Amino acid sequence: MAHLRIGSRGSQLALWQSNHIATLLRGQGHTVALEIIKTTGDKITDVPLAKIGAKGLFTSEIEEALAANQVDLAIHSLKDLPTELPPGFELAAVPAREDPRDAFVSTKYPSLRDLPKGARVGTSSLRRQAQLRALRQDLELHALRGNVDTRLRKLVSGEYDAVILAHAGLKRLGRIEYVRQVLDPGEMCPAAGQGALGIEIREGDTGVRQALAFLDHPGARAAVSCERATLNALGGGCQVPIGVHAQVAGRVVRVEGVVATPDGARVIRLSLEGDAAQPVHVGEELGRELLAAGAGDILKEVYGANAAFPEQP
Repeated sequence: MAHLRIGSRGSQLALWQSNHIATLLRGQGHTVALEIIKTTGDKITDVPLAKIGAKGLFTSEIEEALAANQVDLAIHSLKDLPTELPPGFELAAVPAREDPRDAFVSTKYPSLRDLPKGARVGTSSLRRQAQLRALRQDLELHALRGNVDTRLRKLVSGEYDAVILAHAGLKRLGRIEYVRQVLDPGEMCPAAGQGALGIEIREGDTGVRQALAFLDHPGARAAVSCERATLNALGGGCQVPIGVHAQVAGRVVRVEGVVATPDGARVIRLSLEGDAAQPVHVGEELGRELLAAGAGDILKEVYGANAAFPEQP
């Protein structure tokens, strides 16, 4: 059995994720130590992350620790992990996925549809902002940063009438008491990889890879590989108005993609089915179809805009 050192961010959710994986590894007879690493995204608290425009805001420092042999594996929220890993790293395992959908969270209203005109909604991503505007142009949308507890505290204090958060994070932390509606991907398409964990290791570290093999879930890996391939084909990072959601059923993978203007005035939504054994190929094809339908023009405008967008958590 191995002694495994896990590199993790120090947020409440990141620690839950890392401790969850540590428990599973200990169940296989391994000893595990947790190393907390502060990332650039954790250090910047007063600037919307999309305005910074850098990839790997929540992963780069952890990868540096991996490369320096200070830790043996890194556990990421997969939606934070860039679609192309730097040289020297590999994605060793994608565990079974939690619910990838977004949740409508409110102390006052039972659903997004029931919000009154002018209601204040806290939204932490440009992707959510764009899709919300497409659904409800009459809402007031406000950037919302902080961990889950901070965001819920602002909701309960009355600063917002509702907030939109990843259902997976709320479930993992046991904070579903204010979840009023889980949003259908047909209305609010999730971020690529949302609800999934990615376990990253040094490329070629066969010992650690073998120790993690039992955690890899084929269906989850196929779905997120498809989603990440779509995102990669679009040239998108995690702070852009792109949603991708894939589901595997038997030998078929079905993937839906959304690209929207920040004001929600234009939404391009396409879906595609293909061979689940070739999820990357299917995802790339959807990305090409979205670009052909005009997604490239939208993204060019977003990348070129000198505006402060809220980050995707």
